[in-house]
Amino acid sequence: MTLSTLPCESPVGRLSLFATDEALVGLYLPEHRRAPVLEAQGGAGHPILERTRAQLGEYFAGRRTSFDLPLAPRGTQHQEAVWKALCEIPFGETRSYGELAAHLGRPGAARAVGSANGQNPISIVIPCHRVVGADGSLTGYAGGTARKQWLLRHEQAP
Repeated sequence: MTLSTLPCESPVGRLSLFATDEALVGLYLPEHRRAPVLEAQGGAGHPILERTRAQLGEYFAGRRTSFDLPLAPRGTQHQEAVWKALCEIPFGETRSYGELAAHLGRPGAARAVGSANGQNPISIVIPCHRVVGADGSLTGYAGGTARKQWLLRHEQAP
């Protein structure tokens, strides 16, 4: 499997995009906690990476509220279920970890949901930034809470 990478400038810093020939597998923010070290070749002209960069540009310009990209995040069955549920949170809305756990049929698993949320390998596109504490507080974010706050404000702007 060949892994390709492409940087993407954004209002929240330089993003690192990673894809196979079939799907986007990684989108990491600057100073992303627990980001894996991936060996990849340059991806200029890579169709999935170029499409991702274009859609991110539209998102940051306020012209896109959802992404249409092939995704292949790799994780445990639990992590992948959480990441799929994250994609169901509408643009401009948030859910608490407890609400997300209940949605998954595991109402007592807010901490496990939080852990899986923190391991999301495709930030922004799989919107882990839309998950907040039960009281609405901005809890941890792999790219830093300032970036999480920026993304949430961006999605709530008219």
